[in-house]
Amino acid sequence: MDNLTHSLVGLALAHSGFKRRTALATAALVIGANLPDVDALIYLVGDGTDALAFRRGWTHGVLAMVLWPFVLTAALLAWDRWRQGRTTLPRPLVDVRWLLAAAAIGIWSHPLLDWFNSYGVRLLMPLSPRWFYGDALFIIDPWVWGALAIGWIWSKRRGTAGAARVTLALAAIYVGGMIGLSRWGVTAVHAQADPPPSTRTMVGPVPLWPNQREVIRDLGDSLETGRVRFDPAPTYTATGRQAIGLDSALVRALTATRRGANFLTWSRFPVATTEAVGDSLRVRLSDVRYGSGRSASWATVDVMVPRAAN
Repeated sequence: MDNLTHSLVGLALAHSGFKRRTALATAALVIGANLPDVDALIYLVGDGTDALAFRRGWTHGVLAMVLWPFVLTAALLAWDRWRQGRTTLPRPLVDVRWLLAAAAIGIWSHPLLDWFNSYGVRLLMPLSPRWFYGDALFIIDPWVWGALAIGWIWSKRRGTAGAARVTLALAAIYVGGMIGLSRWGVTAVHAQADPPPSTRTMVGPVPLWPNQREVIRDLGDSLETGRVRFDPAPTYTATGRQAIGLDSALVRALTATRRGANFLTWSRFPVATTEAVGDSLRVRLSDVRYGSGRSASWATVDVMVPRAAN
């Protein structure tokens, strides 16, 4: 999810009662809710394909989830000691146990929220590079923004935890409903789609419209796209089909290059088009989740490989 959503989750959790338990709870929850995205620093030292291959991996995986709470708690305690040494004013007391709990909950909320969308997250890193996809929420969901912001502001102004707790519960119910609709949509697509049957099917979120889903069906040599609408029962309509354009020889040639290997590490529904350029092939790779590759985007990359790979 976007970092505004992560931050609002941290703020709502803080005002639901954590900030009453210990000083620095709000900082632990908000910083923790964003901390795994420290992997965005890869943009400073690599290109877009390096980011695709690295992000939502090591800093979001099971090992990081064990270590991050202790790292953040230690950093906040060190900062608090430094701050106390620079003032004679009394400071609120820090309960280390509650601070560690707040840091852990804030941090653990991050990969959970990332799992909800179709971009995915590698929850088992470094034990396994497998991607996990919830296919429930778009990366930016204004409905979640609104609910969490209302709860945070209301609780902050009233000085009570009730509103934050209620909106957190409502947000959880909304997310649960979105997960259920996506799973129902998969069943409907399998029942309503024309042959051939798909080997993989994604029924994922559409921005702003909870009653619609984007569909991608893997048919082996091509990908079919479509939409599901819940009115209220799900109805599937195919909207297009695109050749995948990747055979085993081309995949081997692509994975022998840094850019190609990076892209394929991340991509879920890759497609390729090729163009001869002298003794080489220019391969345009794209992921159908984020475009067809017919125009440049952050999810499209050109890779040069030997012409023999065709």
